[in-house]
Amino acid sequence: MKSSAKNIQVTKFDDLFSAGNPAETGGSGNVQEIPLTELFPFKDHPFKVLDDETMQDTVESIKIHGVLVPGIARPRAEGGYELIAGHRRRHASELAGKTTMPVIVRELDDDEAVLFMVDSNIQRENLFPSEKAWAYKMKLDALKHQGVKDTSRQLGEKYSVDALSENSNDSARNIHRFIRLTELLPDLLQMVDDKKLSFNPAVELSYLTWEQQGELMEIMGELQAVPSLEQAKRLKKYSQEGKLDRNVMDAILTEERPAPVQVTLKNDRLQQYFPQTYTAKQMEEVIFSLLETWKTQNT
Repeated sequence: MKSSAKNIQVTKFDDLFSAGNPAETGGSGNVQEIPLTELFPFKDHPFKVLDDETMQDTVESIKIHGVLVPGIARPRAEGGYELIAGHRRRHASELAGKTTMPVIVRELDDDEAVLFMVDSNIQRENLFPSEKAWAYKMKLDALKHQGVKDTSRQLGEKYSVDALSENSNDSARNIHRFIRLTELLPDLLQMVDDKKLSFNPAVELSYLTWEQQGELMEIMGELQAVPSLEQAKRLKKYSQEGKLDRNVMDAILTEERPAPVQVTLKNDRLQQYFPQTYTAKQMEEVIFSLLETWKTQNT
């Protein structure tokens, strides 16, 4: 009987914190204080651990209150434990001068561990595009491993992406576009994180071969230019037709771009859509939030 990734039954992340029956949940269900030296990062962990302001706030909190939410880990065959959730807490604990961290240990296979690792991080605010891209890719691969064996690759992938979107703020279409970013050269993907290359053109450039992407980066550096969305679409088209070379790239990136359009919004027209108590700054934030949503849905 055929099934799909939508029918996969996976324990919810919150269930890892329940005491439960050890035989059923694959572990003791108890919080253990484990030395930081025995906690190792998850293989190919896609989420960055940065020494930023948020990290410093976490360090200060741990110094005062300790780690309030235990991490999740699984035993390693070679000894110690592989962290599934809690990489930032581990790093903050180290910076705070701690030697141990509270952790719940569970026996999880590779696919289950990936699903929990992604789900415990994907809802965080201010994720980099590269973090979402690799997290969704890893989760998609895990769902495929657990999904339908006797359907076509295309159908199986559709079911899996639909399953990803059920527990995400991103639509299935946007998740697919994020996953496309994993086809970019690391340096190009870093440009997306650094906001030097916009998301939508980056998706189009992901269809170029890595050799073409490398040549494009060289030309971008020489010309100090990045492709617009329309230019990226043309680069993709020429690549798919087997006609993309350095001369074509150079010609596309050096073409004259139209002058930017200036739009003036009259205050009396805008005011009718907002409460009288709204400041100009609040109105601006709402307008750009709506425009960002429209842009994502229509490009």
